[in-house]
Amino acid sequence: MKIHPAANSLDKLPPILKKNLDQNLCVCNEVHKMDIINAIINGATTVGEIKKQTYATMGSGCCTQQVERLIECLCLTETEK
Repeated sequence: MKIHPAANSLDKLPPILKKNLDQNLCVCNEVHKMDIINAIINGATTVGEIKKQTYATMGSGCCTQQVERLIECLCLTETEK
């Protein structure tokens, strides 16, 4: 069983967003969902920062809403929940 370095952070995600972690979230640039999650955990808090670090959202942009949702879920503090 593969353990992701962001295992504790994944607890912040709703069950639907925990699916398919090793599959492409950004199909245009073949960026895995876990790569985007790791970028967020490592400090990327905007779609622009995700774009710079992973190239996600740079194709048709069809994954932008999903990237925004991951940022929203992973960047919330306990008081914002």
